[in-house]
Amino acid sequence: MRDVTHPEQLVDAVAEFLRERVLPGLDPTLAYELRVGINALALAARAMRQEGAATAREMAGLQKLLGDSESDVETLNARLCDAIASGDLALDRPDLIEHLWTRALDRLAIDQPGYSAYRRYGETTED
Repeated sequence: MRDVTHPEQLVDAVAEFLRERVLPGLDPTLAYELRVGINALALAARAMRQEGAATAREMAGLQKLLGDSESDVETLNARLCDAIASGDLALDRPDLIEHLWTRALDRLAIDQPGYSAYRRYGETTED
C-alpha cells in the first residue's frame, strides 16, 4: 500500500504553516494580506473536497426537474433559468424549491461555511 497525499491536504498544510508560523511575525498590513491569502487557500481546499458531490447533487436535481439525463450541467442550468423566466416552471414547486435550497447550501458550505444563517440552518437539519 502506498501513501497518497491529496491536493487539499497540501493546501491545508500550507495554510496552517502560514497561519501558525509566518503570520505572527508580520507587520499589520502584510498580516492582513496574508490572512486574505490563507482564506483563499481554505476556500480552495473546501472546493476540492466538496465540489464533486455538490455538482453530482446539482446534476441529479436538474435532471429530475427537467427530465433530461443527456445534457451537461451548464446546459441544464440554462434551461432551468429559461423555464423559470418563461413561467414554464412555477416558482412554488416543491421540487424546484428543494433543488434551489440544496444548491444554495452546497455553495455556502464551500464559499462561506462560517455564515451565521448557514450554520443555524445546518444545525437544525443535521441527522
